[in-house]
Amino acid sequence: MAESKHENMWHWQETGTAWKGIGIYHITLTIPTREPLLGTLQIPNNDPKQATIQRTELGNQLVECLLTVPSHHPAVRVVSFCLMPDHLHTVWHVVRPMETGIASVVRGFWQAAKKIGRLYSMSIAPNGIRDTEHRRQEDNEHRATDEYQFDPIFAEKPFIRPLSRRGQLHSIINYVRNNPQRLATKRLMPGFFCVQDGIEIAGRTYNGVGNIHLLQGKHFAPVHVRNMWVIDAEQHGNVQPLRDYMNACVLSARKGVVMVSPFISPKEKEVMHVLLKEKLPFIILSDNGFRDYYKPSDALFDAVASGLVLILSPLQHNPNKRHISRADCVALNSMAEEIASTI
Repeated sequence: MAESKHENMWHWQETGTAWKGIGIYHITLTIPTREPLLGTLQIPNNDPKQATIQRTELGNQLVECLLTVPSHHPAVRVVSFCLMPDHLHTVWHVVRPMETGIASVVRGFWQAAKKIGRLYSMSIAPNGIRDTEHRRQEDNEHRATDEYQFDPIFAEKPFIRPLSRRGQLHSIINYVRNNPQRLATKRLMPGFFCVQDGIEIAGRTYNGVGNIHLLQGKHFAPVHVRNMWVIDAEQHGNVQPLRDYMNACVLSARKGVVMVSPFISPKEKEVMHVLLKEKLPFIILSDNGFRDYYKPSDALFDAVASGLVLILSPLQHNPNKRHISRADCVALNSMAEEIASTI
């Protein structure tokens, strides 16, 4: 993982300028087969906090390629990056408007990465790169044809995420920085991070990630902060019902009750943050399923690793879903109450 000295020199996106002009972008380049061709995870003393990635030659070449981007596009700064065994995370800061958009710049980096990938594939192919180089010398016209016969390794288009809110920057840099630690944690404690299918509760089927043994608890209770309490507190100054309910949720958890909720509203999230801070167990319901190579969010990761959290979803993963609907909220809160009253 590396970070740029430009980290503190921020200019943020103006409204309507995503994908062009000044902005900050999180870019991920992945090997679709998930082969660990870029590096090897090292975990000294079996301590995830000490985890590092030992780069392969291909990994070194990819990083060198990444660091040349500013020389081709002076408006781009590579703020942070982390090479993992099968993918690369990087954060770019575009410091002034460019003639071309960020997608075009990323496409150029991707094409360069694919060229590196093909050369790697050529080097490990039968009769190897030496024969190919000999053919190049004989016939330049065949050079491109020979090269493009080989696997580019990075066949999947990079994912680009524009950052538009100030809080995202710190979060995404921490996310990039902590990738080796999260992978080490998953390797050392694989059970809690495997997607567990077919969990049946009250006639409904869920998939889950985390500590499934939380379902064997003796007592459960939902966390559902009613909107009328929030309105009463904010508009009429009557904070007592809201405060009493939130405090009661935490007190129940302290007594061993496993709290269950999608934790959607800001006040419900406040309750969840207290549970996390006090290392109290809970079950969270998700409005989307678990994609391949799923990892819990930074806020939940350590708690999942410690066996304090179970994430349940009744749905398969939808990669196009971006926002939770009101119908989803109502359904998930009903499921939380169903789980709490049935188990």
